[in-house]
Amino acid sequence: MTVAELKEAIIRLDRKKVEELTTQLLKGSAKAEEILNDGLIAGMREVGELFARKEYFVPEVLLAADCFYIAFNLITPLLKAKKGKEKGKIVIGVVQGDIHDIGKNIVKVMLEANGYEVIDLGRDVPHHRFVKAVREEKPKVLALSALMTTTMLGMADIIQMLKEEKLREEVKVIIGGAATSAEFASKIGADGYGEDATAAVKIIESLTIE
Repeated sequence: MTVAELKEAIIRLDRKKVEELTTQLLKGSAKAEEILNDGLIAGMREVGELFARKEYFVPEVLLAADCFYIAFNLITPLLKAKKGKEKGKIVIGVVQGDIHDIGKNIVKVMLEANGYEVIDLGRDVPHHRFVKAVREEKPKVLALSALMTTTMLGMADIIQMLKEEKLREEVKVIIGGAATSAEFASKIGADGYGEDATAAVKIIESLTIE
């Protein structure tokens, strides 16, 4: 069995095969990071491309997400086990009106694997909850995610609310998700943009160097 086979099983929406392959890979020599990046994320990226080409539709994407989480839940304990001394606190969440959280969950576990304490607010998070979390948790970074163009505008509202509450200078804000871009991040006054989970972690690391 190979990680490439796991990627194909995700694309084929084969839940049973995904679980079987992930279990076997973990018993073998495959590393959790390899399974995540080359199997799960690569598979979901291809599913996203099939959706964009209208070869897959919402039901297929949801089935793929189900397959993803079956494997993701199996490897998460191993990713978390590699944590060392925590580098700082990160608040993360998907903005109000948006329930797509696969990308956010990947970023979360990768941050935890890299030694950060992550406060996960979940999905469809009201703007005021992000502001409250910044005030109470005092994180180094606030990470906002949105998949849809209709919800990404909420990111600008959250940054404005942080300014009004005199909290903006106390936290770095990064954004990510399919609807967003580096240009949009600059336009709304965010401190960074993560094109994918790996990029998000690198940006957060650059913003939290002391």
